[in-house]
Amino acid sequence: MTATHARRRANLAALLPAHEADAILVTGGVNVRYLTGLASSNAAVLVRADATATLATDSRYLGAALRVCADIEVIEKPDVAGGLLPETGRTGIEADHMSVAGYFRLGGEPLRLSGVVESVRMVKDDEEIDLIRTACEFTDRAFAEVLPELRPGLTEKEVARALERRMIELGADGLAFDSIVASGPNGAIPHHSPSDRPLERGDLVTMDFGALYRGYHADMTRTVAIGEPAGWQHELYDLVHASQRAGVLAARTGAALHEVDAAARDLIGEAGYGEFFKHGLGHGVGLQIHEAPFLSRRRPEDSQGERDGSPKLERSSREPERDHEHARLEDRVPVTVEPGVYLPGRGGVRIEDTLVARDGGPELLTRTTKELLVL
Repeated sequence: MTATHARRRANLAALLPAHEADAILVTGGVNVRYLTGLASSNAAVLVRADATATLATDSRYLGAALRVCADIEVIEKPDVAGGLLPETGRTGIEADHMSVAGYFRLGGEPLRLSGVVESVRMVKDDEEIDLIRTACEFTDRAFAEVLPELRPGLTEKEVARALERRMIELGADGLAFDSIVASGPNGAIPHHSPSDRPLERGDLVTMDFGALYRGYHADMTRTVAIGEPAGWQHELYDLVHASQRAGVLAARTGAALHEVDAAARDLIGEAGYGEFFKHGLGHGVGLQIHEAPFLSRRRPEDSQGERDGSPKLERSSREPERDHEHARLEDRVPVTVEPGVYLPGRGGVRIEDTLVARDGGPELLTRTTKELLVL
């Protein structure tokens, strides 16, 4: 994929003049992987305005770097950031990914940049979309194949392990995040971790999980009923289902991020449940389970606790610094749409798909039914 990585570095280099930078020192591990193909716990890459690049890593990863990054200069430097910072020129650093101690070790006053690489990563190439699509297929199939096993007496932990085991058996490299299975009153807790609570008749059960494949993540949530649901459960499910459908339809190329959020959120608010839907509608998906853009009613920095209803805690990537009111979905940007309503002490419903914004309308990557399944 050297040609792919070279194209990505060229896209990044094209942004540097707007930041009055001659180069950018990329130290975020995910961003280094995106630009070079090297997955490492200690590597950095300097990308210059002419799109040339130098990668630094330590002896543990040198062999892999020389193999994977054959098209750029590779040097062995345990202090990967300090070893790459030029003595002259205006070089930007990734302020979101460098520690305070690391910053002061560099010396001088490098430009503090935020979200520049993430802005390039938002729009996916065909290879990336194919990898996310495959991860979503594993996720879909695991749900469909585990569903017949759900029954009263099975614990939340057992359901989570069954989903996770099946994704791995189908070909996933790992889990996109720690799975959520929340039954009965636990469904009112968006960040619930699977417990020893057994499923009971009358429960709504929310399952939020995803496969990881070659570095790319899937994200899907489905809520099912154990036994015939009560009237309020039907009402709640139908509301969230309608909200999710509205959000999916709104997630079109050119749509303003806050308007996509509003398309789903307003339905819930008009039904009188607005106070029970407190997180953002969705987020970008790719090499991280949470990445730009964020479908939110506010600027991302104003709504850190609202981005998502699940404990996928990888929140290091921020949306590029821009006017959130005018930020719009672009073609080939994968996002999730995941409204939820959570009633304390009673239960909740969340429904989520991963999709790709396309010029011709959104492409769903998670495709299992969202009709209420009664088991």
